[in-house]
Amino acid sequence: MVKIRLQRVGKKKAPFYHIVVADSRRARDGKIIEQIGTYDPMTNPGTIELDKEKVATWIKNGAKPTDTVKKLIEVSSK
Repeated sequence: MVKIRLQRVGKKKAPFYHIVVADSRRARDGKIIEQIGTYDPMTNPGTIELDKEKVATWIKNGAKPTDTVKKLIEVSSK
């Protein structure tokens, strides 16, 4: 099953995340299929950069976003 989820790439106590499409059986920071955005929670408010066309394409093809990514997609679409 393919999921849209967060991949942590930040340093200790300075989180930064890539929003990626990955196989759900892979490790959180393991091999990915495609990177479709970034999320920086350290800014106020958090910075979300997302390729909405790629998100729509992957969801149409059957990828399931995690709960956190669903919220980020909703916030970025406002």
